[in-house]
Amino acid sequence: MFDPILIIKTVGLIGIVFIIFAETGLFFGFFFPGDSLLFTAGLLSSHGLFNIYQLLILCIIAAILGDSVGYWSGKKYGRKMFERDAGFFFKKQRIYDAEKFYEKHGKYTIIIARFVPIIRTFAPIVAGIGSMNYATFISYNIFGGMFWISLMLFLGYFLGSLISNPDTYIIPIAFLIIFISFIPIFIKIIRHKLNKNN
Repeated sequence: MFDPILIIKTVGLIGIVFIIFAETGLFFGFFFPGDSLLFTAGLLSSHGLFNIYQLLILCIIAAILGDSVGYWSGKKYGRKMFERDAGFFFKKQRIYDAEKFYEKHGKYTIIIARFVPIIRTFAPIVAGIGSMNYATFISYNIFGGMFWISLMLFLGYFLGSLISNPDTYIIPIAFLIIFISFIPIFIKIIRHKLNKNN
């Protein structure tokens, strides 16, 4: 059973920082539970397990570096995969589509993607594939990383300061956060199916 408290107590501060980096910067990191992990870490910080400000600074750095690694890996390696024009998915046209999308919506995508599981892993990679201007990318990457980490940590911290026995509530709260974070994906899927049927 998914138990964020057990995960956090097992991996510790360095483990949390690595998970945040991996989820935002490494291709395989999409399965990490970033939102619920941050919330739980903030909650446990209110009970003295971590220093909230140390956790905040290190996680922000990890999130920003993670997105930057994702961007450069997409720019260096991702474009080569599509330029081969092999198969249904890897087509040159998808590069052009990504370039147009990130030219128009890239700024807000980098910020909003922080709050959507799976998307937050691949958004910076696609930004690199689409050759989004790096100066623009890094500025919104920094803002998005700071906003996401601060919001999730302090939500947990302030809730933790209100309750004396967080172990009782953390698992259902973690599942609620995971469910809420997947709502945009569910909405997108439903809209796609409705448009396809019409």
